[in-house]
Amino acid sequence: MMSCTNPGYTSFFLISLLVYLANAGNFNQDVDITWGNGRGNIANNGQLLTLSMDKSSGSGFQSKNQYLYGRFDVQLKLVQGNSAGTVTTFYLSSQGSTHDEIDFEFLGNLSGDPYTLHTNVYAQGKGDREMQFKLWFDPTKDFHTYSVVWNPSRVILYADGTPLREFKNKESIGVPFLKSQQMRVYGSLWDAEDWATRGGQVKTDWSQAPFTASYRNFNADGCTSSDVNTCSKANSTWMYEQLDSTAQQRMQWAQKNYMIYNYCTDVRRFPQGLPPECNSN
Repeated sequence: MMSCTNPGYTSFFLISLLVYLANAGNFNQDVDITWGNGRGNIANNGQLLTLSMDKSSGSGFQSKNQYLYGRFDVQLKLVQGNSAGTVTTFYLSSQGSTHDEIDFEFLGNLSGDPYTLHTNVYAQGKGDREMQFKLWFDPTKDFHTYSVVWNPSRVILYADGTPLREFKNKESIGVPFLKSQQMRVYGSLWDAEDWATRGGQVKTDWSQAPFTASYRNFNADGCTSSDVNTCSKANSTWMYEQLDSTAQQRMQWAQKNYMIYNYCTDVRRFPQGLPPECNSN
């Protein structure tokens, strides 16, 4: 089992994270910049990828490979200063109306105000599973690591080795799970001033453009076979990863102190009853 511990001493999870990052890939080999007309760039012999946005366009990339289960890490430094209206992303997604998706979306803010980390999980086209956080560090001052672990039993989202949320396979009670669609890994920087900052009340200050976000140490360790049975039998660490009691406590710490929205407690949004996975956790 992976564990996650309090800051100040090294955990097995953090050692594993360092191993993953030491084996990080090369952006030139692993991704394609798919939009932005030159606003996305790969530098440092494939070790750094930057996305920029101005009033004309943002930019984005996607992985060359598609995956069915795996572990996906990236280090990301967000737009500094007045980033209101901007959204920087790192996510996995399939295509189509019944797509699967796992989201990290970083919603910009006015200078001095913290980012909002917006997370969501879609399974077979069904989303509405938002959890939002204010992070315990400044994600603009340095690179921080964001990770997704996806296996047949669960999806776990981490920030710097701390688990933020876990979406378990609850098919036994009728909740769809992400188990049959290959997904690519994506990153993007785009303008969402109509909703991103304080519900759209604060608009993008284009005098601050271009806005830039930086990615490094991208690692995608997953099953690239399109055969579900093959990927379900993958013998990798991430296939068996789950949260032990220490990691559960760390996740509870993050949610108690830094979570600002949880769909599982929004009874006004779900007057007919909370989603079934909320009641079963």
